Amino acid sequence: MEQQFDAVIIGAGQAGPPLAGRLTAAGMSVALIERKLIGGTCVNAGCTPTKTLVASAKAAHEARRAGDYGVTIPGAISVDMRQVCARKDAVVAKSRTGLTEWLRGMAGCTTLQGHARFAGADSVRVGDQLLKSRRTFINVGARPRIPRMPGIDAVPYLTSTSILELQDLPEHLIVVGGSYIGLEFAQMYRRFGSQVTVIEMAPRLVPREDEDVSAAIRAILESEGIVVRTEAECIRFHKRGQDVIAEARCTVGAPEIAGSHVLLAVGRSPNTDDLALEAAGITMDEHGYIIVDDELRTGVPGIWALGDCNGKGGFTHTAYNDFEIVADNLLNKGVRRASQRIACYALYIDPPLGRAGMTEAQARATGRKVRVGARPMTRVSRAVEKGETQGFMKVIVDGESQAILGASILGVGGDEAIHGVLDVMSAKAPYTTLQRTVHIHPTVSELIPTVLGELT
Repeated sequence: MEQQFDAVIIGAGQAGPPLAGRLTAAGMSVALIERKLIGGTCVNAGCTPTKTLVASAKAAHEARRAGDYGVTIPGAISVDMRQVCARKDAVVAKSRTGLTEWLRGMAGCTTLQGHARFAGADSVRVGDQLLKSRRTFINVGARPRIPRMPGIDAVPYLTSTSILELQDLPEHLIVVGGSYIGLEFAQMYRRFGSQVTVIEMAPRLVPREDEDVSAAIRAILESEGIVVRTEAECIRFHKRGQDVIAEARCTVGAPEIAGSHVLLAVGRSPNTDDLALEAAGITMDEHGYIIVDDELRTGVPGIWALGDCNGKGGFTHTAYNDFEIVADNLLNKGVRRASQRIACYALYIDPPLGRAGMTEAQARATGRKVRVGARPMTRVSRAVEKGETQGFMKVIVDGESQAILGASILGVGGDEAIHGVLDVMSAKAPYTTLQRTVHIHPTVSELIPTVLGELT
């Protein structure tokens, strides 16, 4: 059966549904295809479930610290993982259901469940249906990458997706990968009550961050009893009774780590290997990401790639911005480009890291005259009052143009406070604009102008 549409969208992640809304509002007929769950990674296996679990882990952590605030809780603090997971599932289901009902009630939008594959540059096949369109938008996301480590196929392992279905608390969770996803789960499960060991091949955790940020993150995790093993070479696995043994030759520590569960958190791979892209003439790079230009167009006229599969972001917020770029350029004759956005993201350990723009190392590597302002959270009144003084804030400025080049806020509220810096960067205003702005007291954000007044 052949059907004609004005647009076909493959994937119902963070870019697909809002794009369907904009296109149908413009009078187009749209087919939206999803092979698994509406909402994609963010709603089903990413932001929504993990941040819900992080909130439960923080509640357990704060309960254990109640005495620091003069609050007495009789008896030991325990965590009911089945109730924790039930809460997570309810939050996810509500979000997915709301999005699904919105799409199915959208005039002009036909939602299809199934696996889409290209049959040509203007056609997509879903089961026995052939969909024809002059415009096709690929929004298929990514999945956890499984590393080729010796012995990995001989032991049970978890990914950032499968661990969300775990109903019982691991006795000892070994996390392979000391970056954003791995560290979030490491702290979460430590707070739930597991022993946790993090194994990282690089010399330090989250190696894309500045060394002082990485060191502070490690100190935060180790203060909660998480064991960190860096410079781990030749990681390999085998079973010993009921335990999974991870062999890791590190500069410090025993060569073997015995755990009850292993989580692989070593990156993600785009879901582009089973779309028959070659039938449409769409090209990928060596990592499987669809090659697009600055307006997210592939090399085939009438086909765009948005979200994680195009390699230009890898975050929910960049995927949503991809939708905004494509919709504005297509419907409003805009000239928006992916290169115009400022890099920004967060690491959702507690306290969180909020990041915008360049790191200090990146800024200095450009040869600019760099000025830096920094302040420990121990000198932020709001953090002291809340009893959460771990971390620090740092802002990097171009000494000649006075432009803010980047910032790292590792501390309570850091994921929110970073947006004041990001907004000024987006407005291309000098740092003095933020420095001279009056902020509310007592907040974390109010100290950013102070930091900018102490640049060295």
